[in-house]
Amino acid sequence: MPTYDYLCEANGRVVEVAHRMSEDIASWGELCARAGIDAGNTPAGAAVRRLITGGAVVSSGNLGSTERPCDYGSPCGGCACDGGAA
Repeated sequence: MPTYDYLCEANGRVVEVAHRMSEDIASWGELCARAGIDAGNTPAGAAVRRLITGGAVVSSGNLGSTERPCDYGSPCGGCACDGGAA
């Protein structure tokens, strides 16, 4: 099953989830339920959008990569470059 990155602009977090290509996730609550994470203080109805990514292809050449989403203009949602805010 492919994985997709979703951004919640209300809290700046990017969350990766796996689902069928025909599915789409529209709210923070739905995203958290799918990812098995706590919604925290963000309203469950907060909108999320799927980020355009190159896909989640894992090969021996990119295992252990130190590249971060912010290296390509996407919010990190927790790496050291944004102070670790998640």
